[in-house]
Amino acid sequence: MLFLTGEICAFKIHGQEMPFEAVVLNKTSGEGRLQAKSPIDCELQKEYTFIIQAYDCGSGPGGTNWKKSHKAVVHIQVKDVNEFSPAFKESVYKATVTEGKIYDSILQVEAIDEDCSPQYSQICNYEIVTTDVPFAIDRNGNIRNTEKLNYDKQHQYEIMVTAFDCGQKHATEDVLVRVNVKPVCKPGWQDWNKRIEYKPGSGSIPLFPSIRLETCDGPVSSIHTMIELQTNYIGKGCDRETYSEKSLQKLCGASSGAIDLLPSPSATTNWTAGLLMDNNDMIFKFDGKQGAKIPDGIVPKNLTDQFTITLWMKHGPSPGLRAEKETILCNSDKTEMNRHHYALYVHNCRLVFLLRKDFDQADTFRPAEFHWKLDQICDKEWHYYVVNVEFPVVTLYMDGTTYEPYLVTNDWPIHPSHIAMQLTVGACWQGGEVTKPRFAQYFHGSLASLTIRPGKIESQKVISCLQACKEGLDINSLESLGQGIKYHFNPSQSVLVMEGDDIENINQALRKVSYINSRQFPTAGVRRLKVSSKVQCFGEDVCISIPDIDAYVMVFQANEPKITVSGMDHFARPAEQFERGVILLPDIRIVSTVTKMEHPVDSKEHDRANKPVVLEEMLHNLDFCDILVIGAELDPEQECLELDRVELQGKHLDATNSTAGYSIYGVDSMHNYEQVLRQIRYRNWYTSATFDRKFRVKCSELNGRYTSNEFDLEVNILHSSNSNFMDQVNHMIVEPQFLQSVHHPEESRSAVHNSVVPSVATVVIIICVSILIFIVTLGVYRIRTAHQRSPGDNEGSKENEMDWDDSALTITVNPMEKYEKPHQTEEESEEEDIEDEDEDTTSAESDESEEEEEEEEEEEEEVIVQKGDKQNVTRQEQLEWDDSTLPY
Repeated sequence: MLFLTGEICAFKIHGQEMPFEAVVLNKTSGEGRLQAKSPIDCELQKEYTFIIQAYDCGSGPGGTNWKKSHKAVVHIQVKDVNEFSPAFKESVYKATVTEGKIYDSILQVEAIDEDCSPQYSQICNYEIVTTDVPFAIDRNGNIRNTEKLNYDKQHQYEIMVTAFDCGQKHATEDVLVRVNVKPVCKPGWQDWNKRIEYKPGSGSIPLFPSIRLETCDGPVSSIHTMIELQTNYIGKGCDRETYSEKSLQKLCGASSGAIDLLPSPSATTNWTAGLLMDNNDMIFKFDGKQGAKIPDGIVPKNLTDQFTITLWMKHGPSPGLRAEKETILCNSDKTEMNRHHYALYVHNCRLVFLLRKDFDQADTFRPAEFHWKLDQICDKEWHYYVVNVEFPVVTLYMDGTTYEPYLVTNDWPIHPSHIAMQLTVGACWQGGEVTKPRFAQYFHGSLASLTIRPGKIESQKVISCLQACKEGLDINSLESLGQGIKYHFNPSQSVLVMEGDDIENINQALRKVSYINSRQFPTAGVRRLKVSSKVQCFGEDVCISIPDIDAYVMVFQANEPKITVSGMDHFARPAEQFERGVILLPDIRIVSTVTKMEHPVDSKEHDRANKPVVLEEMLHNLDFCDILVIGAELDPEQECLELDRVELQGKHLDATNSTAGYSIYGVDSMHNYEQVLRQIRYRNWYTSATFDRKFRVKCSELNGRYTSNEFDLEVNILHSSNSNFMDQVNHMIVEPQFLQSVHHPEESRSAVHNSVVPSVATVVIIICVSILIFIVTLGVYRIRTAHQRSPGDNEGSKENEMDWDDSALTITVNPMEKYEKPHQTEEESEEEDIEDEDEDTTSAESDESEEEEEEEEEEEEEVIVQKGDKQNVTRQEQLEWDDSTLPY
C-alpha cells in the first residue's frame, strides 16, 4: 500500500476477530504489510474478507485529528496442504453372493479425506490389496467378481481394500471386505459325514447326529426315507458270528441230530477238502466244475416224513439261455440207475425241492416236486433258506419269512430196489445211463452251513435265531421319535424305512438312527451306507428330487485275544490205575489276555520303545478244544479216551471221540470247557506193551480265528516191578508230610506240577538198606537235600499233593543213561541195576557223600536260589508217582 502525500502512521482492520494485522513498513512511502496473528487452517476456514483503512500522523491530543483514507476491501484465500490421508467410513464391509453368478457390483466401499481443497479432499482411486482373488474395484469403490464363484470350492473370501486421494496419498489403514458365497439352493441332506468310525465294544453309535433335510422352501406334504446298511460282501451277508452251524444251532436251541454236510475240512471231515473256499473257511464256492460226495457214514439213513434242510446261499442268474438244473443237494442211485430220491436245486431262478417216496400199498400220485419263485434266489446276495418237510406239506423259510410253494407236482412213488444211494453237494451223481458214472447238474454260486436234520422240523423262533445278524441298524430312544413318524425294519435290521409329513420330525428321527455290532471281535473293515429319499408335495406325486447319501462305517480291528492253555504236563502212574482210567488234565487252566501298546507319558521315556502291557484276563467263549494223540493212534482193542456224558449236561457243549483223540465243541465259556476237560480219562487195559503216551490240547475261538498254544502232555505207565516197590512204600507210610519244590511266581498260572515227598525218611532208609548199602547213603543225602529245598514251597501244591516228588526218588526204565552226569542222582535209585556195581566204588562214593554232607546242608539254601531254574527244568523232565493209594 502506498500513500503519495504525508506520512502514514497506522493501518486499521475492520472486522470481528480477524486473525490478521497490518504493519507499517515505511511511513514516508506509506508501505505496509498484512500478516497473520495466529496459524491459519484451511480446514477451519478456506477464505477471509475484511475492510482496511490507513491513518496519517497528524493526530492531536487524544488522536482526534487523525486523517484516514477511504476503505479498501481485502479478500484472502487460504491455500490447502495435503496433510490428511483418506479414511473408510466402515471398519468392515460384508456382502453375500450366490454361487454361479457374475455381479456388476457386489457392494460399494467409501472413503473420505479431511483436507479442504478439492485436490486433496477428493478420493480419486480405490485398489484391492489382496492378491489372487476373483474380484475387481472401480474408482467409485464398487466391487465386482471377475469369475463365477463356487460354494464347494470356497465358502468365504476376505479381501483388503485401500483408497487414494487426488494427491496420491493412500489410506493409513486398509479396510476388510468379507464376501460370503451362498450355494444355489439344492434340495438334499445337509450336515452329515461320509465316514463314521466304530470301535469294537462301542455299543450303539448314531450315524448322522446333525443331519437335516433342505427342501428349498418347497411345499412338502410327506417324506419317505430308506436307510440301507450294505454288508453283502462280509461273510454270509453281514457280520454274523463265524461259529460252526452245529454250534449256532445249539446256541439257538435247535433240535439235536443235525448233520453238517459242508463242515470245515479236517482229518475227520475230508470230503470238503477239495472244494473252493472263501477267505472264511466255512463258505464254499462252486464254479460249475465241482461236487462233493458225502461219506456213507455221514448220510442220514431214514428221513421219515419229517426233516429239515438248512443252508446259506448266494446265487446269481444261471449261465446260458436254457439253464440246466443247478444242484445244491442230491441223493441219487450210486450205480445201475439214475433215480433222484430227494434233491434241492435251482432252475431258472426258481428253488425246487424234489422228494420221491418209496412205493407202498397205496399206488397213488403223491406230491413229488415243490417250486418257489423268488427274486432273492438270483440277486447275488446271501440269504438263509430253511426247508421244513412235514410230508405232504413242505414249507420254505427265506430270511425268516414263510413262503408256500407256488407249484406242487405229483408223481408215482419209486419202486423199491436194493441199489445203494449216493448223497452229493454241489452236483448230482449220475450212476446210470452213462458209460462212466460222473457228476452232473453242477451248481454255480456259494453255499455255507448246509445241514440236514432227520425226524425234526424247526420252529419259527429257532429259524429267526439262526439267521439273526450281529450287526445292523438301530434306533436310539424309540419313544422320542414322535407320533407322526412311521418306521419299519427288515428281518436282519439292515434296512430301515421311515415316513413322516413334517421335515423337522424326519430330521430328528434320522438323527437317532445308529449302527450297532454286538460281536466281541467284529470283522474289521468298511460297511457301506445308503440313504435314499422321496419327497411329495401338495397335489403332486414327486416334486423335489433328493440326492442319495453314500457313506460308510469303518469298523476298527479289535484287540486280538491270546488264549493260553496250561497245566501239569508230565506225570506217571502205575499200570493198574490205567486199567480203570486216569484223569489226563486234572488241573488244566484256560485263560485269555489282550495285549496293547501303552505310550509313555514321561518325556524322559520318549527315546524308549513303546512297551506292550498285558491287560487283565478277558472273558469270552470258546468253540472247540481238541485232545489229539501224538504218535500212533489209539488202539481201540486196548485203550481209549472217555468222558461221562453227564458232564456235558447243562452246557452248550458236545463231544466226539475217535482213535485220533477227543474233541469238545460248542460255544461256551472257558470255565465250562475247563470243567469238562478235567473229567476226561485215559484207559489202557493192556499196558504191557505201552510205556508212555503223548497228547496235545488245542482250543479255538470263532471257528479257528483265534487259537491257543499247543499244550503237550506226556503220560508214563509204570509197570509191575516199579509199582510193587511203590506199594511197599505206600503201606509203610503213617503220617505223610509234604515237601514242595521251589515255586516260581511266573509259573503260578501254568500249574507246573509241584511234587511232594514223604518226610518219613527213616522208612525209606530202612527199605534201601535192606536192598543195598549204597541206596542208604544216597537216600540220606537226597532226602536231606530235598528237605533243604522244600520249606519255601508250602503253599503252591494243594491241587497235586497226591503226587510223589520225583526229584528225590524217580524210577526209570534205564537208570544208567544219566548216572555219570552231575546233579542227576535221581537217576541212580534203581535197585536192580545198582546191585552189579563194584563194591569198592560204592563204598568210596558213600564215604565221600558222608564227608560232604554237613557242608552241603549249610550251602543248600544258596544253591537252591542260584540253581532254581535248572532244578525246575529237571523236574519237568522227571516222572511223578501216583499216591492215590496212600492210606490217609
